[in-house]
Amino acid sequence: MNTSLKKILRLFICSLFIANCSLLLAWDFGFTFNQKANVLGYGSDTDFRYSGNMVPSISGLFGENSEYYLSAGLEAAYLESLGFISELLRTELTFRFRALEIKAGRIYYSDPLDLIFSGIFDGAKVSYESRFGNFYAGGWYTGAIYKKRLNIEMTAADQELTNAPLNTDEYWNSYYAPKRLVAGLGWEHLSLGGEPSGSAALLGQFDLSNGASPGREATGGDSTVNSQYITAKGILPVNEFSFSLGGGLQFVQQSGKFGTGFMAELGIDFVPKISPNNKLSFLARYASGKSGGLDAFLPVTTVNQGYILGPKLSGITMLQIDYSAPFHDTLSAGISSSYFIRNDMKTYSGYPLSVDESGNIENAGSFLGNEFFLRLMWRPFSDISVNLGGGVFFPSLGDVAPKADNIWRVELSVALLLY
Repeated sequence: MNTSLKKILRLFICSLFIANCSLLLAWDFGFTFNQKANVLGYGSDTDFRYSGNMVPSISGLFGENSEYYLSAGLEAAYLESLGFISELLRTELTFRFRALEIKAGRIYYSDPLDLIFSGIFDGAKVSYESRFGNFYAGGWYTGAIYKKRLNIEMTAADQELTNAPLNTDEYWNSYYAPKRLVAGLGWEHLSLGGEPSGSAALLGQFDLSNGASPGREATGGDSTVNSQYITAKGILPVNEFSFSLGGGLQFVQQSGKFGTGFMAELGIDFVPKISPNNKLSFLARYASGKSGGLDAFLPVTTVNQGYILGPKLSGITMLQIDYSAPFHDTLSAGISSSYFIRNDMKTYSGYPLSVDESGNIENAGSFLGNEFFLRLMWRPFSDISVNLGGGVFFPSLGDVAPKADNIWRVELSVALLLY
Protein backbone atom coordinates (compact mmCIF):
# COMPACT_ATOMS: atom_id res chain seq x y z
CA MET A 1 0.00 0.00 0.00
CA ASN A 2 1.55 3.36 -1.01
CA THR A 3 2.25 6.19 1.43
CA SER A 4 -0.49 8.45 0.05
CA LEU A 5 -3.10 5.73 0.50
CA LYS A 6 -1.99 5.12 4.07
CA LYS A 7 -2.26 8.84 4.84
CA ILE A 8 -5.83 9.07 3.51
CA LEU A 9 -6.98 5.97 5.39
CA ARG A 10 -5.39 7.21 8.61
CA LEU A 11 -7.00 10.61 8.17
CA PHE A 12 -10.40 9.04 7.57
CA ILE A 13 -10.14 6.70 10.58
CA CYS A 14 -9.07 9.58 12.82
CA SER A 15 -11.95 11.69 11.51
CA LEU A 16 -14.42 8.94 12.31
CA PHE A 17 -13.00 8.51 15.79
CA ILE A 18 -13.02 12.22 16.57
CA ALA A 19 -16.54 12.70 15.21
CA ASN A 20 -17.88 9.71 17.06
CA CYS A 21 -16.23 10.45 20.38
CA SER A 22 -16.35 14.20 20.66
CA LEU A 23 -19.18 15.45 18.48
CA LEU A 24 -22.16 13.33 19.32
CA LEU A 25 -23.73 10.32 20.90
CA ALA A 26 -26.18 9.24 18.16
CA TRP A 27 -24.57 8.06 14.94
CA ASP A 28 -25.15 5.71 12.00
CA PHE A 29 -22.59 3.63 10.18
CA GLY A 30 -22.92 2.44 6.57
CA PHE A 31 -20.87 0.32 4.24
CA THR A 32 -21.21 -0.07 0.48
CA PHE A 33 -19.35 -2.61 -1.62
CA ASN A 34 -19.62 -2.44 -5.42
CA GLN A 35 -18.10 -4.67 -8.08
CA LYS A 36 -18.32 -4.06 -11.81
CA ALA A 37 -16.87 -6.01 -14.71
CA ASN A 38 -17.36 -5.34 -18.40
CA VAL A 39 -16.06 -6.52 -21.73
CA LEU A 40 -15.83 -4.06 -24.64
CA GLY A 41 -15.47 -5.10 -28.23
CA TYR A 42 -14.46 -3.25 -31.41
CA GLY A 43 -15.02 -5.75 -34.20
CA SER A 44 -12.80 -8.71 -33.27
CA ASP A 45 -10.81 -6.80 -30.60
CA THR A 46 -11.92 -7.12 -26.98
CA ASP A 47 -11.01 -5.28 -23.81
CA PHE A 48 -11.74 -6.46 -20.26
CA ARG A 49 -12.21 -3.99 -17.39
CA TYR A 50 -12.94 -4.53 -13.71
CA SER A 51 -13.42 -2.26 -10.73
CA GLY A 52 -14.44 -2.87 -7.15
CA ASN A 53 -14.82 -0.26 -4.43
CA MET A 54 -15.55 -0.12 -0.73
CA VAL A 55 -17.21 2.97 0.77
CA PRO A 56 -17.59 3.19 4.54
CA SER A 57 -19.57 6.14 5.91
CA ILE A 58 -20.68 7.53 9.23
CA SER A 59 -23.32 10.16 9.94
CA GLY A 60 -25.11 11.64 12.89
CA LEU A 61 -26.29 14.71 14.76
CA PHE A 62 -24.45 17.16 16.95
CA GLY A 63 -26.32 19.85 18.76
CA GLU A 64 -30.00 20.39 18.09
CA ASN A 65 -29.86 21.63 14.49
CA SER A 66 -26.64 20.27 13.02
CA GLU A 67 -25.43 17.03 11.49
CA TYR A 68 -22.34 15.55 9.86
CA TYR A 69 -21.59 12.97 7.20
CA LEU A 70 -18.18 11.38 6.52
CA SER A 71 -17.30 8.90 3.78
CA ALA A 72 -14.23 7.58 1.99
CA GLY A 73 -13.54 5.08 -0.75
CA LEU A 74 -10.95 2.52 -1.75
CA GLU A 75 -11.16 1.23 -5.32
CA ALA A 76 -9.34 -1.58 -7.07
CA ALA A 77 -9.40 -1.24 -10.85
CA TYR A 78 -8.03 -3.43 -13.63
CA LEU A 79 -7.54 -2.14 -17.14
CA GLU A 80 -4.11 -3.25 -18.34
CA SER A 81 -2.89 -3.82 -14.80
CA LEU A 82 -4.33 -3.77 -11.29
CA GLY A 83 -4.22 -0.48 -9.40
CA PHE A 84 -5.70 1.03 -6.26
CA ILE A 85 -7.33 4.43 -5.83
CA SER A 86 -8.19 5.99 -2.47
CA GLU A 87 -10.57 8.93 -2.10
CA LEU A 88 -12.11 11.12 0.51
CA LEU A 89 -15.71 11.26 -0.69
CA ARG A 90 -18.74 13.21 0.54
CA THR A 91 -17.69 14.72 3.87
CA GLU A 92 -19.87 17.58 5.07
CA LEU A 93 -21.26 19.53 7.99
CA THR A 94 -24.84 20.83 7.87
CA PHE A 95 -26.18 23.65 10.04
CA ARG A 96 -29.86 24.65 10.13
CA PHE A 97 -31.32 27.88 11.50
CA ARG A 98 -35.07 27.82 10.85
CA ALA A 99 -35.43 28.46 7.11
CA LEU A 100 -31.66 28.83 6.58
CA GLU A 101 -29.33 25.90 5.88
CA ILE A 102 -25.54 25.91 5.49
CA LYS A 103 -23.53 23.00 4.06
CA ALA A 104 -19.74 23.04 4.07
CA GLY A 105 -16.99 20.54 3.28
CA ARG A 106 -16.87 18.06 0.42
CA ILE A 107 -20.47 18.44 -0.69
CA TYR A 108 -22.66 17.31 -3.58
CA TYR A 109 -24.04 19.78 -6.11
CA SER A 110 -25.79 19.46 -9.47
CA ASP A 111 -27.06 22.09 -11.89
CA PRO A 112 -30.76 21.91 -12.91
CA LEU A 113 -29.94 19.78 -15.97
CA ASP A 114 -27.40 17.55 -14.22
CA LEU A 115 -25.22 17.99 -17.31
CA ILE A 116 -23.10 21.11 -16.79
CA PHE A 117 -21.61 20.98 -13.30
CA SER A 118 -22.38 17.90 -11.22
CA GLY A 119 -20.54 15.87 -8.58
CA ILE A 120 -18.87 16.25 -5.20
CA PHE A 121 -16.80 19.40 -4.68
CA ASP A 122 -15.00 21.22 -1.90
CA GLY A 123 -16.98 24.29 -0.94
CA ALA A 124 -20.04 25.67 0.80
CA LYS A 125 -23.68 26.25 -0.03
CA VAL A 126 -26.18 28.50 1.75
CA SER A 127 -29.90 27.83 1.16
CA TYR A 128 -33.03 29.69 2.19
CA GLU A 129 -36.39 27.91 2.04
CA SER A 130 -39.51 29.99 1.40
CA ARG A 131 -43.01 29.45 0.06
CA PHE A 132 -41.72 30.59 -3.32
CA GLY A 133 -39.09 27.84 -3.41
CA ASN A 134 -35.56 27.20 -2.24
CA PHE A 135 -32.98 29.92 -3.01
CA TYR A 136 -29.26 29.18 -2.70
CA ALA A 137 -25.75 30.54 -3.24
CA GLY A 138 -22.56 28.54 -3.29
CA GLY A 139 -18.92 28.25 -4.22
CA TRP A 140 -17.08 25.05 -5.20
CA TYR A 141 -13.47 24.06 -6.01
CA THR A 142 -12.47 21.07 -8.16
CA GLY A 143 -8.69 20.84 -7.82
CA ALA A 144 -8.58 18.60 -4.71
CA ILE A 145 -10.84 15.81 -6.05
CA TYR A 146 -9.76 12.61 -7.82
CA LYS A 147 -9.81 13.45 -11.54
CA LYS A 148 -11.94 10.49 -12.69
CA ARG A 149 -14.58 11.39 -10.11
CA LEU A 150 -15.29 14.66 -11.95
CA ASN A 151 -14.13 14.00 -15.53
CA ILE A 152 -13.38 17.62 -16.50
CA GLU A 153 -12.42 17.97 -20.19
CA MET A 154 -12.97 21.59 -21.19
CA THR A 155 -9.55 22.02 -22.86
CA ALA A 156 -6.87 19.85 -24.42
CA ALA A 157 -4.82 20.20 -21.22
CA ASP A 158 -7.84 19.02 -19.19
CA GLN A 159 -8.22 15.95 -21.41
CA GLU A 160 -4.51 15.17 -21.14
CA LEU A 161 -4.63 15.39 -17.35
CA THR A 162 -7.88 13.43 -16.94
CA ASN A 163 -6.85 10.57 -19.25
CA ALA A 164 -3.23 10.27 -18.16
CA PRO A 165 -2.47 7.22 -15.97
CA LEU A 166 -1.51 7.76 -12.35
CA ASN A 167 2.24 8.20 -11.96
CA THR A 168 3.51 6.46 -8.82
CA ASP A 169 6.59 8.71 -8.74
CA GLU A 170 4.45 11.86 -8.83
CA TYR A 171 1.21 10.44 -7.50
CA TRP A 172 -0.52 13.64 -6.40
CA ASN A 173 0.55 15.59 -9.49
CA SER A 174 -1.35 13.07 -11.62
CA TYR A 175 -4.21 12.38 -9.17
CA TYR A 176 -6.17 15.63 -8.91
CA ALA A 177 -8.76 17.07 -11.28
CA PRO A 178 -8.08 20.31 -13.21
CA LYS A 179 -8.21 23.39 -10.97
CA ARG A 180 -11.44 25.26 -11.45
CA LEU A 181 -13.54 27.47 -9.21
CA VAL A 182 -17.31 27.71 -9.69
CA ALA A 183 -19.70 30.15 -8.02
CA GLY A 184 -23.44 30.02 -8.42
CA LEU A 185 -26.88 31.34 -7.53
CA GLY A 186 -29.93 29.14 -7.88
CA TRP A 187 -33.60 28.52 -7.25
CA GLU A 188 -35.57 25.30 -7.11
CA HIS A 189 -39.22 24.52 -6.54
CA LEU A 190 -39.80 20.79 -6.10
CA SER A 191 -43.48 19.89 -5.98
CA LEU A 192 -45.18 16.67 -4.97
CA GLY A 193 -48.58 15.26 -5.86
CA GLY A 194 -48.45 15.88 -9.62
CA GLU A 195 -47.82 19.63 -9.52
CA PRO A 196 -45.33 21.45 -11.78
CA SER A 197 -41.77 21.86 -10.56
CA GLY A 198 -38.81 23.85 -11.76
CA SER A 199 -35.25 24.97 -11.11
CA ALA A 200 -32.81 27.56 -12.44
CA ALA A 201 -29.20 28.52 -11.83
CA LEU A 202 -26.61 31.11 -12.78
CA LEU A 203 -23.06 29.69 -12.69
CA GLY A 204 -19.65 31.22 -13.26
CA GLN A 205 -16.58 29.03 -13.88
CA PHE A 206 -13.02 30.32 -13.46
CA ASP A 207 -10.03 28.37 -14.79
CA LEU A 208 -7.17 28.32 -12.25
CA SER A 209 -4.99 25.75 -14.05
CA ASN A 210 -3.32 28.34 -16.31
CA GLY A 211 -3.13 25.79 -19.11
CA ALA A 212 -0.97 23.29 -17.23
CA SER A 213 -1.04 19.50 -17.68
CA PRO A 214 1.19 16.57 -16.60
CA GLY A 215 4.73 16.92 -17.90
CA ARG A 216 4.07 20.34 -19.40
CA GLU A 217 4.57 23.81 -18.03
CA ALA A 218 1.68 26.23 -17.72
CA THR A 219 1.10 28.01 -21.02
CA GLY A 220 -0.71 31.02 -19.64
CA GLY A 221 -3.90 32.81 -20.56
CA ASP A 222 -4.16 31.56 -24.17
CA SER A 223 -5.17 28.10 -22.91
CA THR A 224 -7.36 29.36 -20.07
CA VAL A 225 -11.12 28.94 -20.46
CA ASN A 226 -13.58 30.88 -18.31
CA SER A 227 -17.31 30.45 -18.79
CA GLN A 228 -20.71 31.45 -17.47
CA TYR A 229 -24.00 29.55 -17.67
CA ILE A 230 -27.68 30.39 -17.41
CA THR A 231 -29.65 27.17 -17.07
CA ALA A 232 -33.21 26.17 -16.20
CA LYS A 233 -35.52 23.17 -16.27
CA GLY A 234 -39.25 22.69 -15.73
CA ILE A 235 -41.39 19.58 -15.28
CA LEU A 236 -45.13 19.49 -15.98
CA PRO A 237 -47.16 16.36 -15.12
CA VAL A 238 -50.34 15.87 -17.18
CA ASN A 239 -52.38 12.79 -16.25
CA GLU A 240 -50.25 9.77 -17.19
CA PHE A 241 -47.58 11.91 -18.87
CA SER A 242 -44.75 14.03 -17.54
CA PHE A 243 -43.17 16.67 -19.79
CA SER A 244 -39.78 18.24 -19.05
CA LEU A 245 -38.04 21.07 -20.88
CA GLY A 246 -34.65 22.48 -20.06
CA GLY A 247 -31.87 24.52 -21.57
CA GLY A 248 -28.59 26.24 -20.94
CA LEU A 249 -26.92 29.32 -22.42
CA GLN A 250 -23.14 29.53 -22.18
CA PHE A 251 -20.72 32.46 -22.54
CA VAL A 252 -17.07 31.50 -23.06
CA GLN A 253 -13.84 33.51 -22.88
CA GLN A 254 -10.67 31.97 -24.35
CA SER A 255 -7.57 33.44 -26.02
CA GLY A 256 -9.00 36.93 -25.72
CA LYS A 257 -12.12 35.93 -27.65
CA PHE A 258 -15.73 35.65 -26.55
CA GLY A 259 -18.11 32.94 -27.71
CA THR A 260 -21.64 31.72 -27.10
CA GLY A 261 -23.07 28.21 -27.01
CA PHE A 262 -26.28 26.63 -25.88
CA MET A 263 -27.96 23.30 -25.22
CA ALA A 264 -31.57 22.15 -24.94
CA GLU A 265 -33.34 19.10 -23.58
CA LEU A 266 -36.84 17.70 -24.03
CA GLY A 267 -38.19 14.71 -22.12
CA ILE A 268 -41.53 12.88 -22.17
CA ASP A 269 -42.38 10.10 -19.71
CA PHE A 270 -45.46 7.89 -19.89
CA VAL A 271 -46.51 5.83 -16.85
CA PRO A 272 -49.89 4.08 -17.26
CA LYS A 273 -52.13 4.18 -14.20
CA ILE A 274 -53.13 0.55 -14.64
CA SER A 275 -49.44 -0.49 -14.49
CA PRO A 276 -47.49 2.20 -12.60
CA ASN A 277 -44.23 0.23 -12.56
CA ASN A 278 -43.98 0.35 -16.37
CA LYS A 279 -42.39 3.42 -17.91
CA LEU A 280 -41.86 4.58 -21.50
CA SER A 281 -39.57 7.59 -21.98
CA PHE A 282 -38.37 9.78 -24.82
CA LEU A 283 -35.38 12.09 -24.42
CA ALA A 284 -33.88 14.55 -26.92
CA ARG A 285 -30.71 16.54 -26.20
CA TYR A 286 -29.01 19.11 -28.42
CA ALA A 287 -25.71 20.91 -27.82
CA SER A 288 -24.30 23.52 -30.18
CA GLY A 289 -21.12 23.01 -32.16
CA LYS A 290 -18.81 25.36 -34.03
CA SER A 291 -21.18 26.58 -36.71
CA GLY A 292 -23.63 29.37 -37.44
CA GLY A 293 -21.68 31.88 -35.35
CA LEU A 294 -21.89 29.67 -32.26
CA ASP A 295 -19.18 27.91 -30.27
CA ALA A 296 -19.30 24.34 -29.04
CA PHE A 297 -21.18 24.01 -25.78
CA LEU A 298 -18.66 23.08 -23.06
CA PRO A 299 -19.89 21.62 -19.77
CA VAL A 300 -17.56 21.83 -16.78
CA THR A 301 -17.96 18.16 -15.84
CA THR A 302 -18.41 15.72 -18.70
CA VAL A 303 -21.40 13.36 -18.70
CA ASN A 304 -21.04 10.82 -21.50
CA GLN A 305 -24.23 10.24 -23.46
CA GLY A 306 -25.74 6.82 -24.07
CA TYR A 307 -24.38 3.51 -22.81
CA ILE A 308 -21.81 2.35 -25.39
CA LEU A 309 -20.54 5.11 -27.71
CA GLY A 310 -20.63 7.64 -24.86
CA PRO A 311 -19.91 10.91 -26.70
CA LYS A 312 -19.36 14.13 -24.81
CA LEU A 313 -22.30 16.54 -25.03
CA SER A 314 -20.63 19.07 -27.34
CA GLY A 315 -21.83 19.46 -30.92
CA ILE A 316 -24.02 16.36 -30.54
CA THR A 317 -27.75 15.60 -30.77
CA MET A 318 -28.99 12.49 -28.99
CA LEU A 319 -32.45 10.96 -29.48
CA GLN A 320 -33.27 8.21 -26.98
CA ILE A 321 -36.25 5.95 -26.34
CA ASP A 322 -36.29 3.86 -23.16
CA TYR A 323 -38.75 1.31 -21.79
CA SER A 324 -38.61 -0.43 -18.41
CA ALA A 325 -40.96 -2.93 -16.76
CA PRO A 326 -40.93 -5.47 -13.91
CA PHE A 327 -41.21 -9.22 -14.45
CA HIS A 328 -41.39 -10.05 -10.76
CA ASP A 329 -41.19 -8.37 -7.39
CA THR A 330 -37.39 -8.75 -7.51
CA LEU A 331 -36.70 -8.76 -11.26
CA SER A 332 -37.11 -6.01 -13.86
CA ALA A 333 -35.78 -5.21 -17.31
CA GLY A 334 -35.24 -2.25 -19.57
CA ILE A 335 -34.29 -1.59 -23.17
CA SER A 336 -33.12 1.64 -24.78
CA SER A 337 -32.32 2.92 -28.25
CA SER A 338 -30.07 5.96 -28.69
CA TYR A 339 -29.29 7.72 -31.97
CA PHE A 340 -26.40 10.21 -32.32
CA ILE A 341 -26.06 13.06 -34.81
CA ARG A 342 -23.20 15.54 -35.34
CA ASN A 343 -24.38 19.15 -35.29
CA ASP A 344 -21.27 20.47 -37.06
CA MET A 345 -18.19 19.16 -38.87
CA LYS A 346 -15.54 20.28 -36.35
CA THR A 347 -16.46 19.58 -32.73
CA TYR A 348 -16.88 15.80 -32.41
CA SER A 349 -13.86 13.73 -33.46
CA GLY A 350 -14.49 10.37 -31.76
CA TYR A 351 -15.48 6.97 -33.13
CA PRO A 352 -16.39 6.15 -35.90
CA LEU A 353 -14.78 9.24 -37.45
CA SER A 354 -11.37 9.08 -39.12
CA VAL A 355 -8.68 11.67 -38.33
CA ASP A 356 -5.64 12.18 -40.60
CA GLU A 357 -2.04 12.82 -39.49
CA SER A 358 -2.69 16.57 -39.34
CA GLY A 359 -5.63 16.12 -37.00
CA ASN A 360 -8.24 16.91 -39.66
CA ILE A 361 -11.52 15.00 -39.61
CA GLU A 362 -11.92 13.13 -42.88
CA ASN A 363 -15.58 12.06 -42.67
CA ALA A 364 -18.22 14.52 -43.85
CA GLY A 365 -21.43 12.80 -42.72
CA SER A 366 -23.65 13.87 -39.82
CA PHE A 367 -25.35 10.64 -38.66
CA LEU A 368 -23.05 8.62 -36.39
CA GLY A 369 -25.32 5.62 -35.86
CA ASN A 370 -27.60 3.93 -33.34
CA GLU A 371 -27.00 1.88 -30.21
CA PHE A 372 -29.30 -0.61 -28.49
CA PHE A 373 -28.84 -1.57 -24.86
CA LEU A 374 -30.66 -4.15 -22.71
CA ARG A 375 -30.65 -4.16 -18.88
CA LEU A 376 -31.72 -6.83 -16.38
CA MET A 377 -32.01 -5.81 -12.71
CA TRP A 378 -32.38 -8.35 -9.89
CA ARG A 379 -32.84 -7.28 -6.28
CA PRO A 380 -33.50 -10.35 -4.11
CA PHE A 381 -33.06 -8.33 -0.91
CA SER A 382 -33.20 -4.62 -0.08
CA ASP A 383 -29.44 -4.46 0.47
CA ILE A 384 -28.30 -6.53 -2.54
CA SER A 385 -28.70 -5.66 -6.22
CA VAL A 386 -27.37 -7.32 -9.37
CA ASN A 387 -27.41 -5.62 -12.78
CA LEU A 388 -26.61 -7.27 -16.10
CA GLY A 389 -26.47 -5.22 -19.27
CA GLY A 390 -25.34 -5.50 -22.85
CA GLY A 391 -25.70 -3.78 -26.18
CA VAL A 392 -24.29 -2.86 -29.58
CA PHE A 393 -23.56 0.41 -31.40
CA PHE A 394 -24.14 0.18 -35.18
CA PRO A 395 -22.24 2.72 -37.38
CA SER A 396 -24.01 1.10 -40.35
CA LEU A 397 -27.18 2.92 -39.31
CA GLY A 398 -25.50 6.27 -40.04
CA ASP A 399 -23.66 7.94 -42.94
CA VAL A 400 -20.41 8.94 -41.17
CA ALA A 401 -18.68 5.55 -41.44
CA PRO A 402 -21.27 2.90 -42.33
CA LYS A 403 -18.59 0.24 -42.91
CA ALA A 404 -16.87 0.73 -39.54
CA ASP A 405 -16.85 -2.09 -37.00
CA ASN A 406 -19.66 -2.33 -34.48
CA ILE A 407 -18.93 -1.58 -30.83
CA TRP A 408 -20.41 -3.93 -28.24
CA ARG A 409 -20.31 -4.11 -24.47
CA VAL A 410 -21.45 -6.54 -21.77
CA GLU A 411 -21.34 -5.56 -18.11
CA LEU A 412 -22.17 -7.08 -14.75
CA SER A 413 -22.37 -5.11 -11.49
CA VAL A 414 -23.12 -6.24 -7.93
CA ALA A 415 -23.84 -3.87 -5.04
CA LEU A 416 -24.02 -4.72 -1.34
CA LEU A 417 -25.36 -2.15 1.16
CA LEU A 418 -24.98 -2.55 4.90
CA TYR A 419 -26.40 -0.10 7.45
